[in-house]
Amino acid sequence: MEQDSGGGAAVVHEVPYYAQWESAGLVREIVGGAVAAADDPRWGESGAASPEEYEYWSWRLCGVACLRMALDHWWGVAPAAVPLAGECLAAGAYQRDGDRLRGLIHTPFAGYVRERWGLAAEARELTPAEVAAAVAGGGLVMLSVHPAIRDPDGPDPQRRGGHLVLAVGTTGTALVIHNPSGFAGESQAYAHVPWRQFERFYAGRGIVLGPPGSDSEPGGPGRAG
Repeated sequence: MEQDSGGGAAVVHEVPYYAQWESAGLVREIVGGAVAAADDPRWGESGAASPEEYEYWSWRLCGVACLRMALDHWWGVAPAAVPLAGECLAAGAYQRDGDRLRGLIHTPFAGYVRERWGLAAEARELTPAEVAAAVAGGGLVMLSVHPAIRDPDGPDPQRRGGHLVLAVGTTGTALVIHNPSGFAGESQAYAHVPWRQFERFYAGRGIVLGPPGSDSEPGGPGRAG
C-alpha cells in the first residue's frame, strides 16, 4: 500500500493486462476503423478458427479480457480468448439471436466463473464506494461502463454501460482500471479515472471477483473440459 498525492490510502494490485484484441498496440486503429480486426496479425493467438471468427468475437470480448486478467493474476494462466467466449456462450453468459449476440450477462457469467475457475464471483449493483472497498479488500471488479471512459475528459456519453473494464486499484482521487479497449500508452493498463468523473460512465453494476478458496485449483473438479 502506498499513499496517493491527495493523502488517501492507495491500493493498486499488480494484474497482467490483456486487450480484447490480440494486438494491444492496434486498438486505436481497430476502434477507429483504420485497421479491420480481421487484419490483426496476431488473430490466431485468440484461438479463433479464422480471421472472420476472430473479428466477430473481438468486438464482444471485453468481459472475456477482464476474466483473462483475473485468471492470470490468481491462477497464472490466461486461456485463449475465443474458446473462453465459447464456454461463456455455453454457460448462458452470451445469448445468440441469429447473427446478434446478447451479453455479457452478469449472473450466469458469475456462476460460470465460480464453477469453471473456482474464483469467488458475485454479480450485483455497486456504489462507487463499494467498488473501492472491494478493490481495497483484495478483489478485482468487472464494471459496466460506457466505452468513452477511455477519455474521461471528453463529452458526456449518451448512456452508461455497454462495456466492461476491470478495476485493479483505488486511490483517494481515482479508480484505477485495466480497459480492454483502451488505447496503447494512454488508457489501457492502470488507467486512472477520477472519481468525480467515473459516475458519468458507470451503469452502477458489476461483478466482484475474489481469489480462489484454499481447496480450489485450476483444472480441479469444478473445471469443465
